[in-house]
Amino acid sequence: MFWDSVAGVYDLFVNVVNRRTHVALRRIVSEMIEPGDRALECACGTGLLTEVIAQRCASLTATDFAPKMLARARKNCAAFDNITFAQADITALGYPDDCFDAVVAGNVIHLLDEPMKALRELDRVCRPGGRLIIPTYMNRDGKGNTSGFATAVGKAGADFKRQFTVESYRQFFLDAGYRDVSIRLAEGRIPCAVAVMRKSDDQP
Repeated sequence: MFWDSVAGVYDLFVNVVNRRTHVALRRIVSEMIEPGDRALECACGTGLLTEVIAQRCASLTATDFAPKMLARARKNCAAFDNITFAQADITALGYPDDCFDAVVAGNVIHLLDEPMKALRELDRVCRPGGRLIIPTYMNRDGKGNTSGFATAVGKAGADFKRQFTVESYRQFFLDAGYRDVSIRLAEGRIPCAVAVMRKSDDQP
């Protein structure tokens, strides 16, 4: 598995190569988590966002599909006692309906064969009135061309399924049925757009 193979070096990308983006991303996501939240994080990776979510919420279930990513996240977040780690498939989550106040899925939508299926699962486990917080790298430039980052990482084996601009990313969620989609951009070498929606009783 590609993500298991890069687990040992992923933190270098987070903390050095794309540090400016990730500092901004952590700040943005932290501001969206409320005290008392029961939070779910999918695709937690090595714990980039797990740390800041855990600092703010009452409890956090942090999941990833790649066992070695989870092992790194456990190590990086060892100081927190309110995190439960679990291996999970974002398209088939083993959690009841409406059980989390905040659901975060960072930098994964562009990698999935069935992103709408994953979005439906994220929505299912989020309670009505809760927040869906979905950051994803912007891997097309302003002219709509695939970025050098997406090309290079794709050749390495990441296999990006989609390349987004901010506008096409917002449209992705509008097409899924969400009427109110807020986007905040974490600027940097490889920018990341954070889409935020509140779940209502009649959508998506």
